[in-house]
Amino acid sequence: MAGAGEPPAPGWVPSTHRLVLLSDAVFAIAITLLALDIRLPETPGEPSGAELGHQLAELGPTYFSFVISFVAVGFYWIAHHRYFQLIVRSDPVLLLLNLLLLMGVAFIPFPAAVIGDHDDRTANTFYALSLAAVGVVSGGMWLYASWGGRLLAHPLERRRLVAGVLRSFLAPGCFAVTAVVAVWAPTAARDLWYAIAAGELAGIVLDSRGRTWPPA
Repeated sequence: MAGAGEPPAPGWVPSTHRLVLLSDAVFAIAITLLALDIRLPETPGEPSGAELGHQLAELGPTYFSFVISFVAVGFYWIAHHRYFQLIVRSDPVLLLLNLLLLMGVAFIPFPAAVIGDHDDRTANTFYALSLAAVGVVSGGMWLYASWGGRLLAHPLERRRLVAGVLRSFLAPGCFAVTAVVAVWAPTAARDLWYAIAAGELAGIVLDSRGRTWPPA
């Protein structure tokens, strides 16, 4: 081991440990911030039971934005966790891609707040594009790290490699499609987000049985 102030030994590669710790912290903060937008309107005096029930019911769109965004961030975190089960080295490009991913994750509470307040073409398109952009960066990070076994413990079989890359871009591709749908049918786009969540959940179930991940 090199002493303090000494240059790294030839062939030394930085660990991914600090990268994963920072990433987990940002994901945790992002999903926590999602809940901060759920709050009752300020009203003079103490509301009656009926009034409180009405106010809670009116928060329906906010509940929706919290749930769908929590699930989306959670699935992106699960993907990140999967990737770093196989990524054992880092380099400057991976670090930059991961920072870009974390910037997108930290931004998600804003479009989530927008769809909590508005259910229209602009809000739903903006939200779908925001989630698609985060997914593209996530998939791009896996593509960079895995292609040719660049940062993995060992290279993947080509068929497995291609399958893993395609899967990593599936969710963002679906969100991009819903952005187009939202231009003409905003409510239908929201329904499709549930379908995307269901599909990702099915993939996780298959992962637990070793059918789709790891791709090796």
